[in-house]
Amino acid sequence: MNIEYLKKIYSGKRVFLTGHTGFKGAWMLQILQWLGADVKGYALKPENEGDLYNEIGGDNLCYASVIADIRDLHTLQGEMIRFQPHFVFHLAAQSLVRRSYEQPVDTFAVNVIGTANVLEAMRGLENPCTGVIITTDKVYENPERGLPFKEDDKLGGYDPYSASKAAAEIVISSYERSFFNPEQYAKHGKAIASVRAGNVIGGGDYAEARIIPDIVRALDRGGKVILRNPQSVRPWQHVLEPLAVYLMLGAKMSEDPQRFAGAYNVGPDANDEKTVEELTKIFLSAYGKEGFYEIDPPANAPHEAKLLLLDSAKVRSMLEWHPKLNAASAIYWTAEWYADKQHSQKEKTLRQIEQYFGS
Repeated sequence: MNIEYLKKIYSGKRVFLTGHTGFKGAWMLQILQWLGADVKGYALKPENEGDLYNEIGGDNLCYASVIADIRDLHTLQGEMIRFQPHFVFHLAAQSLVRRSYEQPVDTFAVNVIGTANVLEAMRGLENPCTGVIITTDKVYENPERGLPFKEDDKLGGYDPYSASKAAAEIVISSYERSFFNPEQYAKHGKAIASVRAGNVIGGGDYAEARIIPDIVRALDRGGKVILRNPQSVRPWQHVLEPLAVYLMLGAKMSEDPQRFAGAYNVGPDANDEKTVEELTKIFLSAYGKEGFYEIDPPANAPHEAKLLLLDSAKVRSMLEWHPKLNAASAIYWTAEWYADKQHSQKEKTLRQIEQYFGS
């Protein structure tokens, strides 16, 4: 990762970051501030007082932090147009599968209409702007046959979260063809790409019904970790991996929008996937709590895919990118972050950013 190249691209640039108060958004905010960008964040307030955004002093890392709803097109348009960003990174989402079963309409509204609102707000910008729109690896119709998904595979989704993100991809494609066609870039000055990454782990994630936060909460209570779906296979990756891709893609697209616009998968190396149980064992070993788990599949649990694999050949070829951390290393980095009680969350986050981008 050429850190000097990223600093050259982003230093002094205006970046509009949605979802800046969330887990991935807080890491992205810290990186962008470290690169010298002026960031305007747009998101709902953090759900909990101890969320990573608050712990790293997120308000102080922003040029401006706007606490507002992505579904509010009028407010979103006004904030973006007044800021006239050079880059837009859209991370705001309802990102929990289980919550999507409880709140399906809200999930579709946030993930589909919210994405359309961001793209519509970009349409009103006067200056050239590059947009990186984040969806998920769950956008594909998944028969669980063990074959990695490519970017042109059929979109779909069993649960409302997955379906909402697949629908968001259709919205992105429509806006690209209708308003931001790469062949007509000289006319409109906008370039957009979508990135499909998921199963991200890292320090500072405290969301409900996600494996790492569940492990940490169980350890903090002095109890055992309960595994719902121990044999589910996921392409686990450290949060810094996809964030690095977002930044590199935004940089490359700003220089050559016709070549780099489009959809991209981001995942670990082939055959580096691990089951939920394998992840738990590695995490507990790194944390010094081996064996502190038990398997207890819930009765009548909502459907979640057991097998999900991505083909990331395109992003590796186009961006000359490859993961710096294999799955085991990503889990160790995450466990190390949570186990460190001597340093602040901001210190731990910055240290890992510097270690990742400096290596």
